[in-house]
Amino acid sequence: MPQITVDYSADLAGDFDRPGFAKALHEATVEIAAAKPPACKSRFRPTEDIVVGPETEGHAHVHIHIALLAGRTDEVKARLTQAALELLRTHLKPAEGLTLHASAEVRDLDPSYAKFES
Repeated sequence: MPQITVDYSADLAGDFDRPGFAKALHEATVEIAAAKPPACKSRFRPTEDIVVGPETEGHAHVHIHIALLAGRTDEVKARLTQAALELLRTHLKPAEGLTLHASAEVRDLDPSYAKFES
């Protein structure tokens, strides 16, 4: 915890500083949501195709999913969502001609969440 997943258009790969973004988002998650630094985990999933309305070209997307153990207030979740989007602006410089659709959400992990380390 937290589990962070970032889905992004594959054509953004060269313009997206993913390690820098993850590090900065982990720091923000610790500060805003009182997470422990070693507990922050991020994974990035490139997506090949995106369709926006009737268009299949000229668009790119990034969606940031942040899942936390229950107990954070809606205000904390909203602050973390906004911080994630602001950090994205500083770590992603999309190519000209692409319209970027960026979004983020913070949600509670299901009570069934479990983990182990070995």
